[in-house]
This record gives sequence, C-alpha cells and structure tokens, in this order.
Amino acid sequence: MPKKAVRVLATVLILGGAFITLLATSMRENVQFYKHVDEVMPAAEEWYGRTLKLQGNVVPGTIARRDNSLDYRFDVKHGDSVVTAYYTGVVPDNFADNAEVVVTGQLSQAGFQVEPDGVMAKCPSKYEASTAPNLTPAKGLGE
Repeated sequence: MPKKAVRVLATVLILGGAFITLLATSMRENVQFYKHVDEVMPAAEEWYGRTLKLQGNVVPGTIARRDNSLDYRFDVKHGDSVVTAYYTGVVPDNFADNAEVVVTGQLSQAGFQVEPDGVMAKCPSKYEASTAPNLTPAKGLGE
C-alpha cells in the first residue's frame, strides 16, 4: 500500500473515531429518563446528577412556598416512594394537592432539584360535566 494511502486511511480512521466518540458522549449527557418515583428512589444513588423526568402525584399538604418568592417545595409520590422536589418559578394553574405531575431535573441527596419550567401538571383524564339545576325549555318562539 502506498505511503500516501496509509496516511489518508489513518486520518480518516482517527477523525471517524473522534466523531463517533464526540457523538456518543454528547448523546449520553443529553439523555432524559422518564421514570416513576418508585422506579428511581429504591436505588437513588445510581441516578444522582442525571437529568430525569419523574412522574407521580403531589402529596397533599406538602406544597410550601417561601414568602415573597417563587421558591416551592413539595413531595411527589408514586407507589410507596416519595421524593422532595425544589422548584423556583411559576407553577401551572392545575398544580395542587394530589395533582399528577411530571417534574424535570436532577436528583441529589438533598432531594430533586427541578429545572426552570420543569413542572408539568397533567390534566384530569376524564371530563366531568357540571350539574345544572333542572331547566325547562322556553315557550313562545316557534310554537
């Protein structure tokens, strides 16, 4: 094989390997796992520092807001596992006790630090019609 062909082949292999390594590294850092709280908390240390989307329900009575700020603390539960979440920002209108939520952020020993705009409260899954008093049709027009 000519010397020039060996150099070209070596250059292509080195650049290709560098590109694949860069691609794999960047993809690993940007992966977000979608998990339920009870899937993560039994082995919480394995998830420290990784970006997660955690699903669960807000534990009633745990929503706390610091005075004159947008700092929130609340517990999210699924199954038998609970995690304390910390969030700074505006919460959705339907964020309340027992609301099903998905929070995006990172887990640490202190709890779950939610990213900005990382709280999503799910809407109820079924429509419930409001109860109206018994009404009678209007008479007159068209009769």
